[in-house]
Amino acid sequence: MGNEMMLARMIAQAEALGGDLSATTAIAEEASEAGARRALARIGLSDEAAGADVAELRELLRAWRDAKRSAWKAAVGWVVRMVLALVLIGVAVKLGFGAWVR
Repeated sequence: MGNEMMLARMIAQAEALGGDLSATTAIAEEASEAGARRALARIGLSDEAAGADVAELRELLRAWRDAKRSAWKAAVGWVVRMVLALVLIGVAVKLGFGAWVR
């Protein structure tokens, strides 16, 4: 059962017991906001600089992904060049160009 479904059932139950729907909804909203603030405080994102910290972390993650992608491209490029060089050397030996070097 999803959180929205459980919350809706709890609000309906409170209303059935005589509670006002708007008051029950307000209590649920305040409780969820308090829980969110507590969770953010536990992971160290409750201060004024939290937004900037998250933005900086996203930028660092983007830079890491770009660097990783560039490293893979460079590695693949080197492997392709090495294979082509080996093929070229093999063709040269097969055609007898080794005698020209001597």
